[in-house]
Amino acid sequence: MTDNEKPTSSTASQSITKTINGSHHFIIQGYSLAKGMGIGKHIAGDNFTVGGYQWAIYFYPDGKNPEDSSNYVSVFIALASEGTDVRALFELTLVDQSGKGKHKVHSHFERGYKRFFKRQALETSDYLKDDCLRINCTVGVVVSAVDCPRLQHAIKVPESDLGSHFGMLLDNNEGSDVVFNVAGEKFHAHKLVLAARSPVFRSVFFTQDGEKHDEIELTDIEPKVFKVSLL
Repeated sequence: MTDNEKPTSSTASQSITKTINGSHHFIIQGYSLAKGMGIGKHIAGDNFTVGGYQWAIYFYPDGKNPEDSSNYVSVFIALASEGTDVRALFELTLVDQSGKGKHKVHSHFERGYKRFFKRQALETSDYLKDDCLRINCTVGVVVSAVDCPRLQHAIKVPESDLGSHFGMLLDNNEGSDVVFNVAGEKFHAHKLVLAARSPVFRSVFFTQDGEKHDEIELTDIEPKVFKVSLL
């Protein structure tokens, strides 16, 4: 690489958008008693959690407003927790209770329907049984995240071979700065290595007495035993 060439690097990231899905089954028992409670008044189901947010189903037996839904029942999905910027997909299903499986399914981005079902038709349909309605609600909270790929293979750290390196220094005498005379046999060693391994050698080599201790004579140990102690 010349002086004018600069090293380059390459990175990558991936944006992933997906939905976190959850569902809730809402049973409305006593429909005939709820009817007549008034336009704009609703029956609320219990809160349920999807995507970290609380949701609830609101059923309006007399419609949500008089302008365009007074002849219809209205159903809405309310965000019961903070976070008005949540984007989600919704599906509302009015369950066919005859066993024929002809469910009424509404799928849309909006959170409800003012004209969910015409009231007169609902009251003579198979969706109402024993004065009971069943509504299934599915919520898919849209979430986006950026994925940064990591290394596919772990880096293997080799085992330490520091001991063998110290042994090589001892064998070839490279950089040695102290000599031990043991029964006439001389061993070349390194003060820093010995001082790091032994507080006795540390006090001998790095005291304030001013002596250099370049050669030390030992008489109370055999040469082969001393050599092992240096490794």
